[in-house]
Amino acid sequence: MSLNIGNVKIDGNLILGPMAGVTDLPFRILCKEQGADLIYTEMVSAKGIQYNNKNTESLLEVEEEERPVSLQLFGADPYIMSETAKRIEHRNFDILDINMGCPVPKVVNNGEGSALMKEPLLAGEIVYAVAKAIKKPLTVKIRKGFTESSANAVEIAKIAESNGAAAIAVHGRTREQYYSGMADWNVIKAVKEAISVPVIGNGDVFTPEEAGRLMRETGCDGVMLARGARGNPWLFAQIKSYLATGTVPNRPSVHEAVDMMLRHAGLSIDYKGEYIGIREMRKHVAWYTSGYPLAAKLRRRVNEIETYRELELLLSEYLYSVSSQAINW
Repeated sequence: MSLNIGNVKIDGNLILGPMAGVTDLPFRILCKEQGADLIYTEMVSAKGIQYNNKNTESLLEVEEEERPVSLQLFGADPYIMSETAKRIEHRNFDILDINMGCPVPKVVNNGEGSALMKEPLLAGEIVYAVAKAIKKPLTVKIRKGFTESSANAVEIAKIAESNGAAAIAVHGRTREQYYSGMADWNVIKAVKEAISVPVIGNGDVFTPEEAGRLMRETGCDGVMLARGARGNPWLFAQIKSYLATGTVPNRPSVHEAVDMMLRHAGLSIDYKGEYIGIREMRKHVAWYTSGYPLAAKLRRRVNEIETYRELELLLSEYLYSVSSQAINW
């Protein structure tokens, strides 16, 4: 199933959602290789770009092999957002997305992210200003609402569409929920029925069956995978296989998981250097090994490693221990 967002044709409808500290370039490449059809970057501060923040530049890097890519901006000032959009439009991305869903306090307390769900008029002004400033398609990622009592995803989606948004991604939780409880897929369905541009469903998709059920129950045009893809870039390929055959593929073997971790670590080191790359891999190793034998012991030991060679040796020990069922590893 293909997906058209503005003038960008996407050869499929499985999307890697933006996750701060997770969807960096190395992880995006792995997900692309496993079948992600559209890739979102980590969210980038419009103010950070305007003020030439040194930490922002790396967030804007996009490789040709990951495309099509949606670059996600956050901010609450229509002028800064539109000027920033113009300033970066020449870069190697295909779609620009506005974040109206981030629940993190330091973002919300600045009136950004999901705080914009409380300000429909301002949200509309931002979408209008950015859409007029650029030629690339503009999308918006929202939540169900800020609170349950003020759930207004349908209203915000209509405002975004009328002001130039070419697609809307909907996370079925309110800001007050963060990532707790269950995502409300009914709100995704309601948004889909209320607007004419593509709607991307997001929330509680951790398995191929859940991806299929989300599409059937909501009629959404695309499925966004976020936390379900952490430590599991294979999820994209598994969903595609399931939708094509009706059969859920087997989970990757522990050997395949180790191979993926080492490839991920290599990419991270190439991109960020060994010091940062290996330290950032610690959390990824914890996600990759969740549910595998002896994973708790591996997670404890991985926090001590500082080099690629140490990771390689640790994972080699881990494989031997799993295969020999060593209790005291």
